Amino acid sequence: MYQFPENLRKAYESQPTAFVYDELIDGKVIPLLVSDGFCELVNMDRAHAMEWFREGQFERLHPDDVGRVVRVSEEFANHRGGYDLVFRTKHADGYHVIHAIGKWQIMPDGTELALLSYADLTENLDAMAGTEKDYHLYRTDQFYTDPLTGLPNLNYLNRFADERVHALRTMGRTPVLIYADVISMHFYNSLYGHEKGNDLLRLIAENLKAGFPDALVMRGPDDHFILLDAFENEEFTAKTIMSVDSRVQKDAEGNTTGIKAGAYVFKDRERVALAVDYARNALKSIGTDMNRVCCFHTRALEDRFWNQRYIVENIDRALKKGWIKVYYQAISRVATGKGTAAEALARWVDPVRGILSPGEFIPVLEKYHLLYKLDLYMAEQVCRDMPRRAERGLPLFPVSVNFSAQDFDYVDIPSELEHIYEKYCLGVEPKVLIIEITEQDLATGTEQFREQLRRLRQKGFHIWLDDFGSGYSSLNVFSRFEVDLIKFDMDFLKNLDGANRRIMKAMTEIARELGIHTLAEGMETEEHREFLKEIGCELAQGYLFHRPEPIESTFYRLDSGQPPRPSETPEERERQIKEWFDVSPGVLKSLLTHVLESRQDPLAYFQR
Repeated sequence: MYQFPENLRKAYESQPTAFVYDELIDGKVIPLLVSDGFCELVNMDRAHAMEWFREGQFERLHPDDVGRVVRVSEEFANHRGGYDLVFRTKHADGYHVIHAIGKWQIMPDGTELALLSYADLTENLDAMAGTEKDYHLYRTDQFYTDPLTGLPNLNYLNRFADERVHALRTMGRTPVLIYADVISMHFYNSLYGHEKGNDLLRLIAENLKAGFPDALVMRGPDDHFILLDAFENEEFTAKTIMSVDSRVQKDAEGNTTGIKAGAYVFKDRERVALAVDYARNALKSIGTDMNRVCCFHTRALEDRFWNQRYIVENIDRALKKGWIKVYYQAISRVATGKGTAAEALARWVDPVRGILSPGEFIPVLEKYHLLYKLDLYMAEQVCRDMPRRAERGLPLFPVSVNFSAQDFDYVDIPSELEHIYEKYCLGVEPKVLIIEITEQDLATGTEQFREQLRRLRQKGFHIWLDDFGSGYSSLNVFSRFEVDLIKFDMDFLKNLDGANRRIMKAMTEIARELGIHTLAEGMETEEHREFLKEIGCELAQGYLFHRPEPIESTFYRLDSGQPPRPSETPEERERQIKEWFDVSPGVLKSLLTHVLESRQDPLAYFQR
């Protein structure tokens, strides 16, 4: 790097005119000295001016001028053109018009340096008017500008946003990135048309610029906006977003639900790309909560963000390498305590993170529409275990596998299960594999989903209704679709008060009248069991009889000489089913008809 003689350096630095000497080293522009005039022009001391020129000189440029300045600068640096530019830079009092001229200068030792001089033309706009055409000052650079809103676009963000962050840090400020989303933009376009939708985006852009006058406001992908600003405090940011949201809803044509935003406050040396991910994650955490307009990224959200990424990025590997294990929990007949079926439960045993609970990975897979991979994998593992059970002399009782309505949107579940059966269970009745669907899914699922369920029943599969009574209960479900069994949500037994006792008793009797089996989840005490026997609930699942375990634990007990757990034979199962349905109070038919025709909430009805 070239070194100026000390006396010459001091003479240059003390000049009132604005200029910079720089050297091109390994393709990077390195400032060697800046004059007092340049420090005054950019309103910085010398150390900050040198740092800003090296790292953030383009961040103050008007977005319309960036592309032209970058191209001319690169051509000048590579000796493919001269350097004579007029452009706008942002100052405390607004944009100033700057005229910059550059030339190459050979120093005594042969080093080639660039001398760039600058003049502020803002106070002499009349003189500048004649040169406006020559310098194309107001030409729009489409590469860096969004044509709809006039805001800087993603190209600008990718090229210059980090310089903006560096400039804020240089000035002693903490940067904050805000990622804003227009709520229900697709619905607004459908309702009012795309032209009105464009007007809404322009309105939001104007209000964001007005609400954050010192921020770099950019158009993000689709209906998103990205802002870079100096952080004041969370309250100021949230209140400003709420104010923008209120003005947009007030001034927009027709009805709009406004905007919401996620925000992230930068830590040391963090780049914009990471901040965008964090702010976007904070935005997603708002979900459908219409009472929240702004959410800041927190450590808890950060941990959840990385956990979700790990799950999404590793689900295929976990399935391929067998990290996800099938744990079986026996389902027992309440009257005898004998096992009559089982539920297959997923457990992720990760070599890096240890055991991941279903509460961690299942919601993530559902969120990213990957749950069908897990559910089909579980069905295949259960079918693969059937021959293994038969070889060890264990009973082949039915096993239920959980499926989501979402699964049926991505694959043809009946065809996939048929393929699995042909691969592992030739000669075994399909009824040994039970399809478990939540009550919510059955009540809200599409007709395509219900049609696939009908095909499964035609193929001999049984359908169980999971989480019955968890908040979506309606007897109309039974009038619209046939199910073989309902599983009472475990909260009933956890909170076994007078109301829940009456509800479970009444619903058990109605289910029996309809020819539907009943199963209670969460049976953990003898008191629970006695109550279920009293009301005639047929089956139960819980820690009182059995905890979930892999099939290897069963094989280990056999190898150790321990007898298998008591289980029903097929003949016993058929006899118990017949006896259970033979006891049927006839008065329930009229009661059921009354509740359905009056369209009352059955749980509320029986609670009374």
